[in-house]
Amino acid sequence: MNSRPASDPLLIYAAAFLRSLSVGLTGVLLAVHLAAAGWDAMRIGLLVTAGLAGGAVATLAVSLLGDRLGRRRTLVGLSLLSGGGAVALASTAVLPALLLGAFLGMVNGMGRDRGAAFSLDQAILPQTALPEARTRVFARYTVVLDAGHALGSLLASLPFALRRWAGLPLLDSYRVTWLLVALLAVLTALVYARLSPGAEPLSEGASRKLSPQSRGVVAKLAALSGLDSLGGGFLTATLLSYWFFRRFGIGEELLGPLFFAARIANAVSYLAAAALARRIGLVNTMVFTHLPSSFLLMAVPLAPSFSLAVGFFLARECLVEMDVPTRQSYLVGVVRPEERTFASGITNLARNTAWAVAPSLAGSAMKALAFSSPLFIGAGLKIVYDVLLFAAFRRLKPPEEEGRQ
Repeated sequence: MNSRPASDPLLIYAAAFLRSLSVGLTGVLLAVHLAAAGWDAMRIGLLVTAGLAGGAVATLAVSLLGDRLGRRRTLVGLSLLSGGGAVALASTAVLPALLLGAFLGMVNGMGRDRGAAFSLDQAILPQTALPEARTRVFARYTVVLDAGHALGSLLASLPFALRRWAGLPLLDSYRVTWLLVALLAVLTALVYARLSPGAEPLSEGASRKLSPQSRGVVAKLAALSGLDSLGGGFLTATLLSYWFFRRFGIGEELLGPLFFAARIANAVSYLAAAALARRIGLVNTMVFTHLPSSFLLMAVPLAPSFSLAVGFFLARECLVEMDVPTRQSYLVGVVRPEERTFASGITNLARNTAWAVAPSLAGSAMKALAFSSPLFIGAGLKIVYDVLLFAAFRRLKPPEEEGRQ
């Protein structure tokens, strides 16, 4: 194991928390802000796509060059670019300028942090734990992420507070909030800058190569990850908050607490996922928790009242993210240590690419098919993903599960 100060994992957790604060806030607030500025669902979906496309390009760059350029330097640069995207949202409402700012700044309308920096964190963290403790390390990391997502969702109520207590005009209240997001990005860069040289890869250039055995595994996981994320791209926090906003007429003063509760449910589920995986295995945990969450999502648009829709939505959030730490742990467990940056980057690239395509399709579906159609399409794609994942990987076990029946 690479020698490193004990502070490195804590710094990664701290940076991930700060980054996820801004992601959680952006996921809830982005569509509401743009709708207030007069944008329709199609243009909102286009902007979300531009931001996620920027994230996909950044993830590809990290996969190929992150270890070569230096993980610490790359993480600092990604954080500063993200801050630039927030400044663009604060300073202009012109479509071409905002699309460019969203792309370069990797503006994340998903409401969940799964970008290029996330890929590098995934590569660093396994070096800090023994194989049997790896899933717990990822569970803690994802708890930190979703704690940030939860508090960020709550911070999305800030524009409402600024209008009510500071008397700011509607659009100015959003601009001030985006400047806060930019500040969070700068703080994230400062934390990453404190990482030790031990955060760098174990061997020079190894991240750009996969063994023949790992190549097949990563290719299958990347393809399935893309399918899952294509479904997830129809279900971004931005579009879900827009759905609740239009369907029930609620604003950010209720959307913030709703998505705060959803992220708390996600965070608690991670710890349960680690415990469950020790009993039934990583693949079984991924599939048997993720599959029912999709059926719960399909029940949301069928609910006749806001309270019942919220109940189905929060029940879904208790299950839908349990596959995240288990999937991360599974991926880095079935490839060699020196392959982790590339493997994590490629699978996250497939996810980010699918996420980048789907929101504009979801916005078009909302307008051309039915307002609730993205919820059914997204859930259906995720069900197909779960079935294919189980069929492909139920017999391939990571080292700590070998010999388990």
